[in-house]
Amino acid sequence: MTRVHDMGGRFGDGPVNPAPEPKVFAEDWHGRALAVTLAAGGLGQWNIDVSRHAREALSPKDYARFSYFEKWIAALADLLVAHGVVTREELAGSDPVQSDLADRVMTAAKVAGVLSAGGPADRPSTRSPRFEAGDTVRTLRPAANRMIAGGHTRLPAYAAGAKGRILRCHGAHVFPDANAHGLGERPEPLYSVAFAASELWAAPEHPRDEVILDLWQSYLEPA
Repeated sequence: MTRVHDMGGRFGDGPVNPAPEPKVFAEDWHGRALAVTLAAGGLGQWNIDVSRHAREALSPKDYARFSYFEKWIAALADLLVAHGVVTREELAGSDPVQSDLADRVMTAAKVAGVLSAGGPADRPSTRSPRFEAGDTVRTLRPAANRMIAGGHTRLPAYAAGAKGRILRCHGAHVFPDANAHGLGERPEPLYSVAFAASELWAAPEHPRDEVILDLWQSYLEPA
């Protein structure tokens, strides 16, 4: 299922007019939105793929009108309630109840260590690489989660059914289509795949340009 967030290659949204990036945050609350999102993620109640799916699952009306960090905060509120971290009443302003997760709070002293550790997604896997550099492959059509109807996937709709060339295999990585829905990490080979612009767009400005996507093995078949 293609949701409103999957905008790549879509017509009708007007020109892209890049604005100068602020040195830090355009508004003070943007930094607080990032901080509380990372701190809540550090409670260990969900993973990065679950959080991405929560943003994608916002109603199309809200997704279209919310700014970037408003999407983050709205999705975080949904996650906190869905996972029982807080109640709707607490979010609405009622007196909070001491959480069983209070001992996991990310204090200022912990931030540098947590961020420097990162969140690597490479894993051992029993699934062997099916492709190697130079192989020609085709992505599945339609771009969809094959395990959960309407679920999270990292294959963009504009690349569905396109023919590309394997550049390299990155080893096995957590499979987002499963990990976003509590089905386990299910690591599998991840590839960099090059697509000619003429393969992806009906009228590319530069047909010989290439777009390189990192795609999991389950998205690919021999061309």
